[in-house]
Amino acid sequence: MPVFDATALLHFLEPGAKASLDPATNEPVTDAKARIDFLIESLETRRETIIIPTPVLSEVLVHAGDAGPQYLEILNNSRCFRVEPFDQRAAVELAAMTRDAIVAGDLRAGADATRAKLKFDRQIIAISRTQGQKVIYSDDQDIAKLSIAFEIEVIPIYALPQPPEETQMALILDSNSVSDC
Repeated sequence: MPVFDATALLHFLEPGAKASLDPATNEPVTDAKARIDFLIESLETRRETIIIPTPVLSEVLVHAGDAGPQYLEILNNSRCFRVEPFDQRAAVELAAMTRDAIVAGDLRAGADATRAKLKFDRQIIAISRTQGQKVIYSDDQDIAKLSIAFEIEVIPIYALPQPPEETQMALILDSNSVSDC
C-alpha cells in the first residue's frame, strides 16, 4: 500500500492541476495526470490500497473550492483509496521523530521548509510509518529529504512511467471522468 501526497492526489482528482517541473528538462512533467492514472490502474490491478493521510486530504481540500464535496465522495466511495487519520499512534511517532531530530541537532534534516510545514510533512511521514508503508508518491522535495532517515522511498511524478499508447488514448477519451479505481 503506497501513500499519496497532495501533489499525486491532486493530479488524480483535478485534471487541470499544474504539473511540477521535471528536473531533466526544467519543463512541466508531461502527461502528469495520465502517469498518475496509469499508476492507480496498476496498483488496482495488484489489489493495492492507496493511503491518503488526513494532512494530505486537508491540503487538497484547502484549494478544492466547490469541488471539495465531490473529492470526498470519490475518495470515500472508491475501493482503492483509504484515508488514514493522524491518530494517537501517529502522534507518538511524530513526537519520537521530532525529538530524535532535535537531539541530532538537525530539526530541518536538510529541508528548506518552515517549521509549520516541517510539522505537516512529518505528520504525513508518521502516518506512513504507523501504516508500515515504505513508498510515498510526491513531488515535495521536503518530504523526500525528511523521508531519507526513515528509509521511505519518495517517488516523484516525473519518475512514473507513461502509460502505453493504447492506455493513453483511453485516458484522453475519458479525461472528463474520474476513475473509481
